[in-house]
Amino acid sequence: MKIARCTTGGAAFWALVDVPAQTVTPIKGAFADWAPRLTRGEAGAIETTGGPLSLAAVRLLPPIEKGNRVVVAGANYAKHLAADFGLVKPHGQPIAFLKAFGALIGARDEMRYPPLTEELDHEVELVAVIGAESVDRDDPLSSVLGYTVGNDVSARDLQRSGPPGVGMDLFAAKSQDRSTGLGPWIVTRDEFPEGSPKRRLTLKVNGETRQDGNTAEMTWDVGFLVRFVDERSTFECGDVMFTGSPAGTAQGSGLFLKPGDVVEAEVEGIGILRNTVGPKLAR
Repeated sequence: MKIARCTTGGAAFWALVDVPAQTVTPIKGAFADWAPRLTRGEAGAIETTGGPLSLAAVRLLPPIEKGNRVVVAGANYAKHLAADFGLVKPHGQPIAFLKAFGALIGARDEMRYPPLTEELDHEVELVAVIGAESVDRDDPLSSVLGYTVGNDVSARDLQRSGPPGVGMDLFAAKSQDRSTGLGPWIVTRDEFPEGSPKRRLTLKVNGETRQDGNTAEMTWDVGFLVRFVDERSTFECGDVMFTGSPAGTAQGSGLFLKPGDVVEAEVEGIGILRNTVGPKLAR
């Protein structure tokens, strides 16, 4: 099942997506009402209202509501750390931090080029969507409604700008307004084999493949990351969690994004984000 958050110019709404028919059908009720039931696998958890709309007639919004949290669990692919940062993998545990909601854009929205950076980077990622009212730490994957695609765009020069001895400035690097693609929709967990997903991730810039990896390469799988984050700051229904990016980012290649670039981030079996980088803004 594919679930999107959409608008036709007015209020946002959630809808079931029929890709072959290229339609969306609005869902009745609030996300917090039906998502926990759907996550538990209850029959009849979703009711639709009204007739289908053309997929081409709606704008696909990031599949998260304002007020929910955007968590990034990074440093999760050893090849990425080695090839792009020259680092060995972290010992013992991942790292996690928050990204501002205002950083998010939909699957076809223009990507803002922030005025403070000269090194805009791309990071395709599998993103887990929490559907349960609370996480079962004994079975954390049971708390996941489904998965979507993220492009955790980073301003690398700002990331390195933290004071010596203090560390990276991840807020400046990762929370630039209207820069991070999320979508195009959520694919529910029942569409995946049991366990943490093992799917190919690719990112292309102007048709050229820059990243090509697989979620099977994760150091820590989705279940581990959900439990790790929840033990530190409780997940709520509707929160999303980025799970790290494979090798091939501009941090390693030096091929940073430029105005006019068309960036396509894809996770096998979920969908594609296709965002064009906007003009460089004046400070």
